[in-house]
Amino acid sequence: MRTFPTISFLFLTLFGLAHAATFDITNRCTYTVWAAAKPGGGRKLNSGETWQISADPGTTQARIWARTNCQFDASGKGKCETGDCGGVLECNGYGQAPNTLAEYALGQYANQDFIDISNIDGFNVPMEFSSNSPGCSRVIKCSADIVGQCPNELKVLGGCNGPCPQLKTEEHCCNSGNCGPTPLSRFFKDRCPDAYSYPKDDPTSLFTCPTGTNYKVIFCPS
Repeated sequence: MRTFPTISFLFLTLFGLAHAATFDITNRCTYTVWAAAKPGGGRKLNSGETWQISADPGTTQARIWARTNCQFDASGKGKCETGDCGGVLECNGYGQAPNTLAEYALGQYANQDFIDISNIDGFNVPMEFSSNSPGCSRVIKCSADIVGQCPNELKVLGGCNGPCPQLKTEEHCCNSGNCGPTPLSRFFKDRCPDAYSYPKDDPTSLFTCPTGTNYKVIFCPS
C-alpha cells in the first residue's frame, strides 16, 4: 500500500529547503565603516564590530560593501564619501562607485550558491568574502594597495574608481556583451586575481559553495 509523507515531515523538509544563509560582516579596519547590503540595509561598524544579516535561497543580484567617511543625522539621512546609497543609512539600492563589492546569488543551478568579489565598480576598502561553514572552504580576497597605486585617470576622492563608471565607454562597460580585458582592468586583476576586473571576467572570478552555506565578509582582512 502506498504511503504518503506526514505533515511534520513535509514541514521539516520545506523548512530545510528554505533555510536562510547568514552573513557575518566584520570591520577589521582601524577606522569606522558603514556596512551596506542589498538586501539587508546598512549599519555603522566601528573597528572590531560585526553585523549579521541573512538572505533566503533564490536571492540574486545581492551585494555587500563598505561605505566610508559618512555623516548621518538622527533620522538616518546623510552622505558618504564612497559607497553612498542614496543618502540613507539603511540602503534600499546599490552603492555609488567606487566600492569593493561582495556579490552573491543563493540556491541557484544544481543547488549551488554563486559568490564573487568585484572591482568593476572600483575599490574603496580591502575585503575578504569566504565560507563560514565546514562544507565549503572557498576564500576570496582583495586586499592590495589599490587606492595607493591607482592610475591617475581612475583616482577619485576616497578610492580608485572602476574603468566603466569613470570613463563610461563601451570598451570598459561591455553593454553589448562582447568585450575583453583592457590595460585598466588588468591593473585590478594583477593585484586581485580572484576578483572581477571587467564584466566578462567570469572564468577566474565566479565561485560556488553548496546552497545552505553561511558566509562572512571582512573589511580590511589581515
